[in-house]
Amino acid sequence: MFNSSHIEISRSAYLSNIKYLKKIIGKDARISSVIKGNAYGHGTQIILPLGEEAGIDHFSVFSAQEALEAFQVKKPETRIMIMGHIGDDELEWAVENGLEFFVFDMERLKQAILLAEKTGQKAHIHIEAETGFHRTGFEYEHLPELTRFLKDKKEHLVFEGLCTHYAGAESLANYLRVKNQILSYRKFYSYFKRHGLLPLHRHTAGSAAALTYPATIMDMVRFGIAQYGFWPSPETQMFHFKKENLPGNGLKRALSWKSRVMVVKEVEAGQFVGYGDSYLANKKIRIAVIPVGYSNGFSRSLSNTGRVLIHGRRVPVIGTVTMNTMTVNVTDVPGVEKGDEVVMIGRQKRMNISIASFCEMSNQLNYQLLARLPANIPRVIVK
Repeated sequence: MFNSSHIEISRSAYLSNIKYLKKIIGKDARISSVIKGNAYGHGTQIILPLGEEAGIDHFSVFSAQEALEAFQVKKPETRIMIMGHIGDDELEWAVENGLEFFVFDMERLKQAILLAEKTGQKAHIHIEAETGFHRTGFEYEHLPELTRFLKDKKEHLVFEGLCTHYAGAESLANYLRVKNQILSYRKFYSYFKRHGLLPLHRHTAGSAAALTYPATIMDMVRFGIAQYGFWPSPETQMFHFKKENLPGNGLKRALSWKSRVMVVKEVEAGQFVGYGDSYLANKKIRIAVIPVGYSNGFSRSLSNTGRVLIHGRRVPVIGTVTMNTMTVNVTDVPGVEKGDEVVMIGRQKRMNISIASFCEMSNQLNYQLLARLPANIPRVIVK
């Protein structure tokens, strides 16, 4: 392999997570697997087929570019939904190929209908309601104009969904704000219903909302971080496990990140290791150099604080993490040699470095760390 590290995705862990989440939301709700950010660093080309194997036939992305990547590997019957950016030229491709997409202003809606008329294909739209997140979405006062237009152009569109996004559902501090958003969404839905416009799907919940506020589950849930085995926050996990009759054994991490020792050498007492003077050997030590640095997703903030696993032991990162390498102290681990396995994230023998502990050391959210794992690191499926 022409790479300095690789990522392993556990098929059994992923399938177990989907089974667990299906039990939570019930048989009447559909899962839309969110695969934006290269499937949260797990790899779109890995996760989408695994999702299809698990019975998922709907996937959500942020942009048309991500939609194209998904489109190239999906089954013909699988649906793709674009939640964010679509350029004008990309919108025609989306309409022509039957992709679903969020509509949150009249300009995009009108352009979509023009393209539907031009191509002879219906525009598959999800109307996004502004309920308090204040990012994208139609304001309530714009509904008269919106509903009139939808009725006038109904032969050129499919009203796939009425959706919104919750602001801070992962934190109980936002309880009142989320509850008000739920009420606001219901007001939107009632307006559409009164005017004879019923969406095929009502969907408002991501992972945090679905796991904390059962009322948000509705017809479809956009599961992102949870499907990969991560709780959106410690609060979400604690709140969820206070409930009774929990199905299954919880979520399982699907991702491991591994490399190999590049070189092993000794450093005499009184010598500095790496750039600058951030680490001084106070005795004779043995070091191993790992060909993974901040350009590979191993944060520079882990200099002198990070840990990796070698021979089933946690060993400290010493000195400054560089663009392409890090150095670890293996003095207390006998027999370390060039080519030995190194685990940055995952399990080795009885020891484990979780995403959570990795993130705490580097002062990142797990979302950040996962999304920043470079797409050119090979991903492979393991048991």
